[in-house]
Amino acid sequence: MKHAQNKTAVALISLQVVLLLLFAIFTQYDKAALPWPPQNANGTSIEYHYPMFQDVHVMIFVGFGFLMMFLRKYGYSAVGFTLLLGAIMVQWAALCQGFLKLDHGKINLSLVSLLNADVATAAVLISMGAVLGKTTPLQLVLMGFVEMVFFAANEYLSSHVLQAVDLGGSMVVHVFGAYFGLAVSRALGRPAGTTQERSSYTSDMFSMVGTVFLWLFWPSFNGALAVGPARHRAVINTYLALASGCVAAFAVSSLSQRGGKFNMVHVQNATLAGGVAMGTAADLLVQPVGALVVGCLAGALSVVGYAYLQPWVLSRFKVHDTCGVHNLHGMPGVMAAIVGAVMAAFATDAQNDYGNALYVQFPAMAPTDKDALEKLMWEGTVLLNLQPGLGRSAGKQAAFQLASLCATLVVSLASGTLTGYVIRQSKLLRQAGKEDLFEDGPNWDVPDEESGEARPAATAMATLQVATTARMASAASTEAAANSIPSLEAEAPKEEANKW
Repeated sequence: MKHAQNKTAVALISLQVVLLLLFAIFTQYDKAALPWPPQNANGTSIEYHYPMFQDVHVMIFVGFGFLMMFLRKYGYSAVGFTLLLGAIMVQWAALCQGFLKLDHGKINLSLVSLLNADVATAAVLISMGAVLGKTTPLQLVLMGFVEMVFFAANEYLSSHVLQAVDLGGSMVVHVFGAYFGLAVSRALGRPAGTTQERSSYTSDMFSMVGTVFLWLFWPSFNGALAVGPARHRAVINTYLALASGCVAAFAVSSLSQRGGKFNMVHVQNATLAGGVAMGTAADLLVQPVGALVVGCLAGALSVVGYAYLQPWVLSRFKVHDTCGVHNLHGMPGVMAAIVGAVMAAFATDAQNDYGNALYVQFPAMAPTDKDALEKLMWEGTVLLNLQPGLGRSAGKQAAFQLASLCATLVVSLASGTLTGYVIRQSKLLRQAGKEDLFEDGPNWDVPDEESGEARPAATAMATLQVATTARMASAASTEAAANSIPSLEAEAPKEEANKW
């Protein structure tokens, strides 16, 4: 074990050195972060994006970490590995996404770049949920490194080649992360003979902390990259979907359980499904009632997945899903893609409710002629920063939305399967043994009462505590012995009584 821990330390140090060199060679500040020209120093960009960036940051490092703390013996690993993997992946994501849009051989880093890196990191943490408790730290890091490459490629395919609209990343983040993780889990194999894959009252309470953080900040996750009225709609739609999805999850959970009681697994996860299902169409005109309907369907679907579908998937396809990412991210993500396609199909022309902003929401539907674009007016003002599109019809845009979903499923399953078979090779990386599954002990210095192992006192303070305890015990026994000796006053009456 000591050799494995030294190997982990060397690998992490080497990895950080490589990232440092890549940043030194390829990255530079974006012009918005430069002191010149002066107009870039007015703080508009940082003030506009930073509040939602911070919300997303909390979701990644607090929300995901605590949500995965439900395993009773895996709390250190859930929070600790989330922090470690997230810290590595935000660096690697900024590079992978930046390599696809180099500016004279350089990656321009801005707050938006870091926001995109955080969102990309969410996909890796979703995949981590599918293999939680079954992998070593090095396996997780290698999985994340490979996944991020394919994630960036699939994201580029979806947004730049297919030009699909997916503001909240339900397709490129949630669907990709879920099915990549499930494919890795399938390749690693189903764990057998362990009794540690269960929760406790305390671990479930900590997990609910993660649920609440994610629930509160999800509107920022879906709307952070939107601007103007689109951001406003994204927050409203996401919040309503979360609220109705939460109610539906509680209701269906009660219906699925004996005695009508609630199931904590459902509450920890399915209450968030509305945020996932609303992601793709978060900024579109789904209307408030539409957002409520989407949330209700997603919450109910997620509970059905946990209660009935997950056991069937495990027995039929041998896919072990520790956190149930298929039910929270996979199926609601597919649902979000369908909602996005439907909304695109009904966005018929510039004379509908969007007005000329239709071409802001669906850039590929914009006219191909730049002169025609300049004649379009929105509330009396010429649309700015609008490039000629592809002249797609609403039906064709809907078809490309579905094509993006299909591409994401294919890329995630294929790359996940390949990654799973790579990281399970014992010649490359040590694989977690049966005794290591769902346990903090193999990777963390845990308290004795949690590890179940007696460890010798290793410090002077521990020795002093042992000696002090022994002295106290000795003093207590002496005092007890003294108290057991009858006093002369007590004996006197007895002697008088014997005389009579």
